[in-house]
Amino acid sequence: MTKARCCWAGEDPQMIAYHDTEWGVPSHDDRHLYEMLILEGAQAGLSWQTILRKRARYQEVFEGFDAARVARFTPARIEKLLADPGIVRNRAKVEGAVINARKVLELQEEVGSLDAFLWAFVDGKTIVNRWESYRDAPAATDASKAMSKALVKRGFKFVGPTICYAFMQATGMVDDHEAGCFRAGKA
Repeated sequence: MTKARCCWAGEDPQMIAYHDTEWGVPSHDDRHLYEMLILEGAQAGLSWQTILRKRARYQEVFEGFDAARVARFTPARIEKLLADPGIVRNRAKVEGAVINARKVLELQEEVGSLDAFLWAFVDGKTIVNRWESYRDAPAATDASKAMSKALVKRGFKFVGPTICYAFMQATGMVDDHEAGCFRAGKA
């Protein structure tokens, strides 16, 4: 018998694996949080399926999302990335990923971790929702708007309220698994 999943997971094996093992699972790892912030920003205007297909290449060319390494990327390195068909070749998004790496390092220096800063927007606990359909979930919430505003104020790029909400869902700050999904409440 097939497991009931959120309908957005579809039939693509990569989407199903992402849904079943990662989406909505609380993450407190700074490297993973930085990765998801960059991937959610890269996804703007595209499908998540497109980003998942490019994720392995992103992990490779962005040094495993080691913010300290990415922060040192030079203009020449950025140009090389913009020629790589394995990632989204949008100058603003690629430059934003490098800027965000530098901002992550500043945040870590100031508050100790990206994790502590970001999870404060949900008081350190997963917000649990039970939508009948993912279409019922909001595009943004007060928490994602506050997160976006705080990140923008610190100079982060591609961190609008909708991107921040998708990031919150992806990293388990919000559990938006549909009511009938086998993963609902298992974060």
